[in-house]
Amino acid sequence: MQLILPNLEYERSYREYIQELGDEERYPFPLDFDHSDFGKLLAKLETFKNGTDLQERLVPSSTYWLVDESEILGVSNLRHHLNHRIRHAGGHIGLSIRPTQRGSGLGRHLLALTLEKALERGIHPVHIHCHKHNLPSSQMIIANGGSLESEINDGGEIIQRYVINAP
Repeated sequence: MQLILPNLEYERSYREYIQELGDEERYPFPLDFDHSDFGKLLAKLETFKNGTDLQERLVPSSTYWLVDESEILGVSNLRHHLNHRIRHAGGHIGLSIRPTQRGSGLGRHLLALTLEKALERGIHPVHIHCHKHNLPSSQMIIANGGSLESEINDGGEIIQRYVINAP
């Protein structure tokens, strides 16, 4: 298993991943990008990684895929820095595990690998947020060294804001 940057080799698996997600809310946000033209999707992800031509409210971010052989098992997105809006609710890292792979500890592994990427970029502390009702997510964050910093009401949803300090 490895954490890689998105590439054309995984187009089939990516499309299957999106189909598996069905109508559920998608995290991280790049999973909502149009993928009908896979080359354009990859170019858009590269634009975000390089921080070029982004709308004012957005920040540069890198998307990673957790893969095993030819299958994408999970997706993470690492924001290179925070603006006021995502410092309030969002944080540095968003991630998800493919529905058929959930409950197997892959989320903890994906977060650990993404935290390594954050440290390589000099991001510390790392802020990571989750919905209070999402117990598996909060457990994953705590298992990776997260400490609850605060809880906020964001449009009727309680968001838990965790911080993870560099080891």
